[in-house]
Amino acid sequence: MTVDVRWATTGDATALATMLCEMAVHYRQPPLDHERALSAARKWLDEESPAYPHFALAFVGAEISGLASVAIAHPGIDLERLLFLKDLFVRDKARNAGVGRALVGFLADHCRRHGIGRIDLTTEDWNEGALRFYDRLGAERHGQKIFLRLSGEALGAVRP
Repeated sequence: MTVDVRWATTGDATALATMLCEMAVHYRQPPLDHERALSAARKWLDEESPAYPHFALAFVGAEISGLASVAIAHPGIDLERLLFLKDLFVRDKARNAGVGRALVGFLADHCRRHGIGRIDLTTEDWNEGALRFYDRLGAERHGQKIFLRLSGEALGAVRP
């Protein structure tokens, strides 16, 4: 099976929305309204992506099969940019067919070509399939950092 991976463009808004809706269910979140997801996808791909890519999409034939949502962070103390892999999602029917590996390979190639020194990522502790996948790729479990989040009420309470 041939997997084609590319950066999402404005013409991919429907495919991106479909993936976001399926991803919400997979990650045990409330189902997303497809029209709302489509509106968000159009905005992200039209207004934000020209600055830098946000979504890599994987296709098998003409069918959307996987998604990688990324952000590029500029240097910290090591003066090396990193690519943060926010989400990697492969549709159920495309799992174990090389789609995830193709997406990560595409991202790794992008990093090498653009002088980005590493890919950082997180996954849920219950997601055994993802943990096995990243182990097979050679990802190191990095115990030196603790994942924290400011959201909801805490985010609203932070003031300058």
